[in-house]
Amino acid sequence: MLRYLRYLVLLVIGLVLLTIAFANRTLVTLSVLPGDVAQVVGWNSQVEVPLFVAIFGGVAVGLLIGFVWEWLREHRHRRVASTKTAEAQRLERELAAMRDAKGQPQDDVMALLEKKA
Repeated sequence: MLRYLRYLVLLVIGLVLLTIAFANRTLVTLSVLPGDVAQVVGWNSQVEVPLFVAIFGGVAVGLLIGFVWEWLREHRHRRVASTKTAEAQRLERELAAMRDAKGQPQDDVMALLEKKA
């Protein structure tokens, strides 16, 4: 049931994006530099694309920048979690080695059997 709900939401999002694309088909000119700066520099690159491509491209670039920014921001937290996980594993191995060194059985059933004997 949840799978069908997900498909329905994706279908609605797709239809909205398709409607936006059809409504914004007019060509727009994208320039690398503003007109005055391009005259001073003597170079300007321009491209004509449909407006919806510019809109969706801007959204995609914004999402990409946001994901990278968040990934870099959380690096410290991931490093601390990795360190703590490694420390916990090391302590568990040390505890297991200490239990083996004392000669204690590994589980409760074996401990009960050894007490009776």
